[in-house]
Amino acid sequence: MAADWRLILLLGILLLVGGPANGEVYTALAEMEELLETESVLITNLEGYIRVQEDKLNFLKNKMDEYQREHSDASNDITAYVSNPINAYLLTKRLTTDWRQVENLMEHDVGTDFLQNITQYRSLLKFPSDEDLNGAAVALLRLQDTYQLDTSSVARGKLNGIQYSTEMSSDDCFELGRQSYVNHDYYHTVLWMNEAMARMLEEPTNHTQSFTKADILEYLAFSTYKEGNIESALTMTNELLQLLPHHERANGNKRFYEKEIAQQLQLRKMKGDDGTDEMPKSDLPVAKSDPAIFDMTERRAYEMLCRGELKPSPSDLRSLRCRYVTNRVPFLRLGPLKLEEVHADPYIVIYHDAMYDSEIDLIKRMARPRFRRATVQNSVTGALETANYRISKSAWLKTQEDRVIETVVQRTADMTGLDMDSAEELQVVNYGIGGHYEPHFDFARKEEERAFEGLNLGNRIATVLFYMSDVEQGGATVFTSLHTALFPKKGTAAFWMNLHRDGQGDVRTRHAACPVLTGTKWVSNKWIHERGQEFRRPCALEEDHGEFAI
Repeated sequence: MAADWRLILLLGILLLVGGPANGEVYTALAEMEELLETESVLITNLEGYIRVQEDKLNFLKNKMDEYQREHSDASNDITAYVSNPINAYLLTKRLTTDWRQVENLMEHDVGTDFLQNITQYRSLLKFPSDEDLNGAAVALLRLQDTYQLDTSSVARGKLNGIQYSTEMSSDDCFELGRQSYVNHDYYHTVLWMNEAMARMLEEPTNHTQSFTKADILEYLAFSTYKEGNIESALTMTNELLQLLPHHERANGNKRFYEKEIAQQLQLRKMKGDDGTDEMPKSDLPVAKSDPAIFDMTERRAYEMLCRGELKPSPSDLRSLRCRYVTNRVPFLRLGPLKLEEVHADPYIVIYHDAMYDSEIDLIKRMARPRFRRATVQNSVTGALETANYRISKSAWLKTQEDRVIETVVQRTADMTGLDMDSAEELQVVNYGIGGHYEPHFDFARKEEERAFEGLNLGNRIATVLFYMSDVEQGGATVFTSLHTALFPKKGTAAFWMNLHRDGQGDVRTRHAACPVLTGTKWVSNKWIHERGQEFRRPCALEEDHGEFAI
């Protein structure tokens, strides 16, 4: 039957293109043999066309099944799904690099109508950008570092030993490594490219991979070189060249690595047989760094506090108490505040039941439409600008906008004993994927001459931080020099003074917001300024706290 079909096809071609001049193709077997060769080429070409179309449809079907499974899982509990940083990264990845791959495939003929639909959807729906993908990747890597998460565990969907999500594929790991490479983060590039390699070998039936072993080796080799291991980089490059002997860039890198290794060997010979450096090391003490600089010592303390590994000593905790306080406010005699002392000097307290669920729900509803990327103040220009060390969105709510806001502000005055006329509006903040705020001061230092210049209210004398949500893992507020961590508990509020009584900033109040590992973190801040507090917190030769919570 196949032979008849081929014969019919061959006859059709002959009828279309015509025969030689004499019209007697069948008289020469040699010419017929040439026609059979023509048919063979046409059949091979047709088989290739069909195979490409089938591969295209199978690829799209596999992707559709994968998306439907993930979307179905997500639909069961949308909030829990998107609050998981791995799911957030994978969702962002699916709607950027993955979907772009699908789009490119759909552009061919049969997908024209659907491609037009996608174009319309882009104008109607919110799509993440490449910047979002990069941000989600960086956030996941930040969580990995801060909480010392094993790469393979994260790839399996486990965070701190708890299974939260489906496993990442080799393609997911490869893209995370590629994003690290784009950011010149070669340490994480090596981690995630190695994981991509391991998972690729475990996925023999995965036909949707957008990379090859050679691609991984190329990323690994150069990143390993950038980390200072030239020998390993050369080994990986040689392995790459076994797969692709004519790889131009790999051949060039091989020559470069060999030259570097030769130079290092020559340098070792010049230094001596043992390879030691003749340059003596200084034994002078290292000068104390600027307290505003986030150095490695503080980073270690910050990360240990975030993980709950660094805590105050028993002697620091011994004097701390929990008690009911009225702060000389007549109204509070009917319902005193619940105060928990967290640190004695500087005095840091937690108020319990400081904000009610109904208030939190309303404040969230008011803030959502106004959310913008949170900013920091440039210490030189005084201008507000975004920064990669503060990842969150915020909105400002005026006191007079709603009775609930007025109530919260009045409660803040009762908790602090301070005048709210010089306080900033209530700032509502929601931390995103791996959202964090690295160590910082709430007050302006002497060199920040233009800070708060538009307010004309003086420096920030105090901070009240309301926790508006529980957080499953992570998200603590940590004071790096005090070895103190405040873990979010919905409805509580932290309070501390930023300035000494002489108006100088208290550098011990330097604090940070740890990355949110799982869950979502909502807070609101009330920053109170100096003006109007002269008689409420006068300069005096006494401690910064007493009968009041100040």
